[in-house]
Amino acid sequence: MPYATTNPYTGEVVRTFDDATPEQIDAAIERADATFQEWRNTSPEERAAVLREAARLLRADKRRYAEILTLEMGKLIAEAEAEVELSAKILEYYVDKGAELLKPRYLPAEGFGSQDVQLVNQPLGVLFAVEPWNFPYYQVIRITAPQVTAGNTVLLKHASNVPQSALAMESLFREAGAPEGLLTNLFVPHSATERIIGDPRVRGVALTGSERAGAAIAALAAENLKKSTLELGGADAFIVLDDADVQKAADWAVFGRHWNAGQVCVSSKRLIVDDAVYDDFLARYREGVEALKAGDPLDPSTTLAPLSSQKAADDLAAQVVRAREEGVTVEAIGSPVPEQGAFYVPTLLTDIPEDGETFVTEFFGPVTQLYRATDEADAIRIANASPFGLGGSVFTNDPERGQRVSRALETGMVYINQPTGVKADIPFGGVKHSGYGHELIDLGITEFVNQKAVVVSDIDGSF
Repeated sequence: MPYATTNPYTGEVVRTFDDATPEQIDAAIERADATFQEWRNTSPEERAAVLREAARLLRADKRRYAEILTLEMGKLIAEAEAEVELSAKILEYYVDKGAELLKPRYLPAEGFGSQDVQLVNQPLGVLFAVEPWNFPYYQVIRITAPQVTAGNTVLLKHASNVPQSALAMESLFREAGAPEGLLTNLFVPHSATERIIGDPRVRGVALTGSERAGAAIAALAAENLKKSTLELGGADAFIVLDDADVQKAADWAVFGRHWNAGQVCVSSKRLIVDDAVYDDFLARYREGVEALKAGDPLDPSTTLAPLSSQKAADDLAAQVVRAREEGVTVEAIGSPVPEQGAFYVPTLLTDIPEDGETFVTEFFGPVTQLYRATDEADAIRIANASPFGLGGSVFTNDPERGQRVSRALETGMVYINQPTGVKADIPFGGVKHSGYGHELIDLGITEFVNQKAVVVSDIDGSF
């Protein structure tokens, strides 16, 4: 697929970009490796200075950066500005915490003094980052901020429909004072992935994307004996227990399912509601969804964005057709959407057979799966029956109950009385088919470092 900016609201192809040649790919890897050899020896203060300036530049030109997101993948302008701010906060987190997170750790080993055994964090080298279109800045910053703080350099293969977002991130770091090669964007086809991962100068791979892409990347990384991290999406359970504040839960469900037009790995895709409050919740949820307004994503009054492309809308429609064919009740519950643009009307799926395809499918758009649970145990069972395990949420007025249910869920993240969130200072990652590895905080910064044991023994050489 060629790299192109196509406005999802108008359908206009704004700009296209040529794929990188093999020679350009090799030159980019060589440059990234040469930069790594120097960058690895810079001080934490020098690295932090680049991140601090990048955060300042994002905030100083927030509207321009946000409009690129809206142009390329249709994100509501308010959500786009929020993504710019989130990206700045992640940069600032590592400005403030990076040096401390990378300090050596001393180990109390038998027969050694208190500072004789230490773990030192050393960067691995050039990393290959394969990123998706739904959060074109956040996804790049989420991997780049911790890894350049650790001393690594990054080669970026972004999604083919957000090329200008990719270029904006590359330019951001250069304007912030980063050396050429610290973050390098490459417009490469999928066929070039093996070439990049196979290069011995590339030492690790981070991917956010589909299960299929993740399996392919993980196989290539394993074949080349390289570390990989995968974030592969999810079908987050949104559990409403019988003692929950039903109005609060319904309001959060409307937001959790429809922000970014429902194109979020941690969207509240599966609403699992206790039978005691099911009917009340559904009435309130319908009311909230029907109030959403689809339209121009640059218009502040718009609350439902188009999908990222017409293909995304068509693929979602095909999934819904398959759901209906296997007996699922399909109901449009939102107001009509404009004919112009890659819109999809909010849709409710009920009566979902647990042995069918729909039950294990991720719907990446404004399509809600709704389940009636008989009780708390049944809600947990339904939640854990999914092959995915990224995030989830539990609504209850009993904090201890919320903690208990959260611990029973097979996910990487759980939020109580809020949909799964995205924060600069909370780690991100999942289990099962949602992938492995973490990003952000100390977990993210140590994914691609060599935690080397350095042991000082008695200098007289005695045993």
